[in-house]
Amino acid sequence: MKLQPAITNGLAALELPATPAQVAQLAQYLDLLARWNQVYNLTAIRDPADMVTRHLLDSLAVALWVQGTRILDVGSGAGLPGLPLAVMYPTQQFTLLDSNAKKTRFMTQSGAELALANVRVIRTRAEQYYPAQGFDCILARAVAPLAQLLELTHHLCAPGGRLLALKGPEAHNELQQLPATWRLRGGHRLQVPGLDVERWLLHLEPNRSATHQL
Repeated sequence: MKLQPAITNGLAALELPATPAQVAQLAQYLDLLARWNQVYNLTAIRDPADMVTRHLLDSLAVALWVQGTRILDVGSGAGLPGLPLAVMYPTQQFTLLDSNAKKTRFMTQSGAELALANVRVIRTRAEQYYPAQGFDCILARAVAPLAQLLELTHHLCAPGGRLLALKGPEAHNELQQLPATWRLRGGHRLQVPGLDVERWLLHLEPNRSATHQL
């Protein structure tokens, strides 16, 4: 596929090793996204070449901070960042959560066509999702303001788990509203290859000593 050289170069810039098969899977995912987008309007980005930078590499820029076995992608939308990360980390289990029917259908179909046995798609809202076991890592990319996001996901984080919020320039202001039930472990400026936009990764953990108000 013509997108594979751009994907390979982007992964190299992110220092993410990938097999040829993984690069082909990532290109296939973008091809699926571009084709479904013509009918279902999953993303405002139409050009597959732009999708490489603004969706794929932007999602994979957080890869080195993903930990644990059970990963939850909240408000996954078109499967970002969950599906690309599931391609890169086939031994970890990814749950993709979204309340939009057309988006969950796309994610389910993509997982099947990419043969991703480590992906599960759930259609519901975060505040209505109560799995039997919490998650080691929660991912949230452009989901909601930070305070609201943390309120919605507090019950989903396992003891010792983390939440990784992908934010733009608003990250600094949103941290001023950080609830007492969470603590910031680190803020990392992300360098996304080819993207001239300020991007931040906020690494947060539940503050178990604080009383959580539901």
